[in-house]
Amino acid sequence: MRTTPPNSPTPSGRRLRLGRIGSALLGTATLVLAGLGTAAHASAATPATAKATPSSKVTWAATPCATPKHKGDLACNSLRVTGGLTAFQKHQAQADGITPKAADASTPSGYGPSDLQDAYGLTDAAASNGSGRTIAIVDAYDDPNAAADLAKYRSYYGLPSCTTSNGCFKKVSQTGSTTSLPTADSGWAEEESLDLDMASAVCPQCNILLVEAKSASMANLGTAVNEAVKLGAKFVSNSYGGGESSSDTSYDSSYFNHPGVAITVSAGDEGYGAEYPAASKYVTAVGGTALSTSSTSRGWTEKVWNTSSTEGTGSGCSAYDAKPSWQTDTGCSKRAIADTSAVADPATGVSVYDSYGVTAGWYTFGGTSASSPIIAGVYALAGTPGSSDYPSEYIYNAAGTSALNDVTSGSNGTCSAGASYLCTAKSGYDGPTGWGTPEGTDAFTG
Repeated sequence: MRTTPPNSPTPSGRRLRLGRIGSALLGTATLVLAGLGTAAHASAATPATAKATPSSKVTWAATPCATPKHKGDLACNSLRVTGGLTAFQKHQAQADGITPKAADASTPSGYGPSDLQDAYGLTDAAASNGSGRTIAIVDAYDDPNAAADLAKYRSYYGLPSCTTSNGCFKKVSQTGSTTSLPTADSGWAEEESLDLDMASAVCPQCNILLVEAKSASMANLGTAVNEAVKLGAKFVSNSYGGGESSSDTSYDSSYFNHPGVAITVSAGDEGYGAEYPAASKYVTAVGGTALSTSSTSRGWTEKVWNTSSTEGTGSGCSAYDAKPSWQTDTGCSKRAIADTSAVADPATGVSVYDSYGVTAGWYTFGGTSASSPIIAGVYALAGTPGSSDYPSEYIYNAAGTSALNDVTSGSNGTCSAGASYLCTAKSGYDGPTGWGTPEGTDAFTG
């Protein structure tokens, strides 16, 4: 249960993210997967002997960084699959007639780079665009195995090498130091692996800068955002959030007002309700979908990610941030969340390689922590933003065109009848998915 209404701050100025956390403590979430379509988008399945069963369940739990260490800290927006067959595995079984083992860390069990590129019309762009552009990933605490795990992911999927030695990958603290790094943390290490792998999957030619804040406070994470921009990143992904507060407008000007930089932020994993910094008018707020193969001409279908009343993509109306000029929806007088979206449902999750604090191996992750770096990667494929631009506006300029996949089904909670679009998908703009998901890069360039 939420301890406060979706848009209300705690007395300390930050709403604690207890909805999903409490659910994780009581037990992992479960979801019965429906049968998937017949389009083939994946590589060979893991050898096995039994046929797939449509009723196979997926279970997952919030990663440890979803529980803030200190009062007022922000939480990561990621969930890790712990059992059952994912959508990827079920599709493999349907395509190949064999069932991979569930919850087996020896092989990938979620969508890989080719799946994501195909689903979002990025295959050609990913092969040729992004060289010389830097995506920054901002997270808290240190992942000592970040470089090695990234190398494992990229090698497995045949992506170009991205290492410290070849200049593609760089890890720094919030002050820019490569040697004086924060304390290591296994929960945030999982988050960092997810973010690095998703940026790689979508923009394999891009350089990657990992900026590690010394804690998950807004002040330290915001300082890390500023450092990322100072070091030249034009694309900055942030997979964390918390409740809004009256201080958010000052955080806007201190940390997120960077014209000419595409800053993406996860919309949250607790269902309907606004989070910060997704509520900042200077960022691109990224919602989450469930992504499945289908027999349509696109080959994929999406709906709003929603598991329960306390788990699903975030959306809503900010209590404090002013509405940017390019947002024209009438049910919210202030900033509406989200702007765009991408896959986030753990049952239709993405493959990630991680080795710090867990058994080294392959895991499937979900949460809007996956969708934020995916969209940062799309911006990077699209090109460097104009020096005075706030790139979220690009999406609104492309509204209603074939450059976006309009998501029209699903909801993430209950909202007022006069503004039902803030929690329910519909044709055109809606809160949970924004203007839709990418179909190529045209909606992400000026």
